[in-house]
Amino acid sequence: MTKRVAIVTGANKGIGYAVVQALCKQFDGDVLLTGRSEERCKAAVAELQKQGMSPKYHQMDLDDQTSINKLRDFVKEQYGGIDVLVNNAGIAFKAASTAPFSEQATVSCATNFYGTLNVCNTLFPLLRPHARVSNVSSMASQMSIAKCSDEIKAKFKDPKITMDQLKALIQQFIDASQTDSHQKQGFASSAYGMSKVGVTVMSFIQQRELNSDPREDIVVNACCPGYVDTDMSSHKGTKTIEQGADTPVYLAMLPPGTTSPKGNFVSDRTIQNWG
Repeated sequence: MTKRVAIVTGANKGIGYAVVQALCKQFDGDVLLTGRSEERCKAAVAELQKQGMSPKYHQMDLDDQTSINKLRDFVKEQYGGIDVLVNNAGIAFKAASTAPFSEQATVSCATNFYGTLNVCNTLFPLLRPHARVSNVSSMASQMSIAKCSDEIKAKFKDPKITMDQLKALIQQFIDASQTDSHQKQGFASSAYGMSKVGVTVMSFIQQRELNSDPREDIVVNACCPGYVDTDMSSHKGTKTIEQGADTPVYLAMLPPGTTSPKGNFVSDRTIQNWG
């Protein structure tokens, strides 16, 4: 009997940590906690072991393709496939950041969009039939798409948009931000929000592509965990990490044969009319 595995990225603290905690209680199989720092992963696992749980860990930095490949090879060798993938890792500049917008746009999109996409492109071939993928996006993606021009909005919302077209749009935003012409070109002025527009639309495309995949019943959704009290929100959020983990875990545990939510944007376990 092959051992089942759930992988959670960016999981040594915050929402990712709470996702691992919940999956350890609900998921029948190994839960693999990943993060950029092996030391911090180890410490998080030790903390969870004190609570009577036994997650495993593996180093993975979504800005480092080599580390993504190492995770893939480890999972392939140990488990032969993946049953649950929660793409939680991401970054956000603080509101008080003095980094120029051009830098915020480049770095946010490189990690949150391209990094997550690289993880998916590397790990999706290992998804088993009935696998579940939760891509942690944000309501910031909803707010940002609403602030885009009608022309840009229509491109992002095109039901036939391809991954290459999406990548080109995100690149256009990054390029425009270098000359401070992103708003003139129809993009929103939130670097984080635009990176998460990328994650949300990426999820829609992934589901569409997987619908014609021979592996049956693979479900991908994007979700907003809500405004959570974490380092990322400078602890201004109103939700606990456990409350933030609720929707990503709900999507990770969707039963076999689920037809909805499937390829949607979900918040508080409810499908949102995105954009």
